[in-house]
Amino acid sequence: MNIILALLTAALWGTTYGVTQYTLPDWPPLLLGAIRALPAGLILLCVRPRLPSRQHLWPLLKLGAVNIALFFSLIFVMAHTLPSAISGVGMVSVPLFAMIFQFLVLKHKPSVAQIVAGVSLLLLGLMLFNPGSLTLNPVGLVAMLAAIGCIIVGSRMTQTLSGKLHWWDVLVWQLILGGAILALISAVQWLLAPAGFAAVADGFSGRELAGIGWIVLFNTVLAYGLYVFLMQRMSIVDFTFGGIANPITGIALGVLLIGEQYSQTQYLLMAGMIVSSLLPSLWQRFKR
Repeated sequence: MNIILALLTAALWGTTYGVTQYTLPDWPPLLLGAIRALPAGLILLCVRPRLPSRQHLWPLLKLGAVNIALFFSLIFVMAHTLPSAISGVGMVSVPLFAMIFQFLVLKHKPSVAQIVAGVSLLLLGLMLFNPGSLTLNPVGLVAMLAAIGCIIVGSRMTQTLSGKLHWWDVLVWQLILGGAILALISAVQWLLAPAGFAAVADGFSGRELAGIGWIVLFNTVLAYGLYVFLMQRMSIVDFTFGGIANPITGIALGVLLIGEQYSQTQYLLMAGMIVSSLLPSLWQRFKR
């Protein structure tokens, strides 16, 4: 059940690229990050209002800075500078990076099933997305690598802090504090370079409002709620295998919103990637 919820979480996150490009293509990445995080945190705070203690405020601020402020900014930079193919390859490689981190830092050796599944995901992703045929934006590539690092380090920080605080408080306050950081930086950016906010100054269309609503409610409130909840029940490596739903969802939105087309072979590769992502979980059940 946990891996299914992880797939759902990643699928919701995978809508970021398509929804941003379709509804909010010219909006500044920092502002989008603030809009995504701060309202979601305040909505969740209304459900269960509770202030963190002073001793937990600094760890929550650090978590919000890494997991929300920095990560959200990098995701929107990727959405504006990289083709979905490159982003897709980056996301399917996260389990391999997570295994390396877990082995070097936590001294946890990955299982054979995890290694086989991780390598299979990367090879199938390279075959599907064919990044060698695309022009690479160096800014976008740096943002992608940094975002992968944020996923792994931020997940570890979430696990550690969830052992000291209720997972709901970790969820709410990382969104609020991280969103507040992004809001302050966005305000400074607006004062220094107001031209970059021209799309925002033009007013809101129905499409833009729908995009913001989706990003706040489904992409953040629901998806991040599932993420923090699962970090208590899964290892970082196991959770990242659910991340395959991220690029698959991006592809599906490309077909639905932008009219992209894929061959039967490409759809078979996608099915193979989904099976590979489920392999470690299925193997554990088989052994039990």
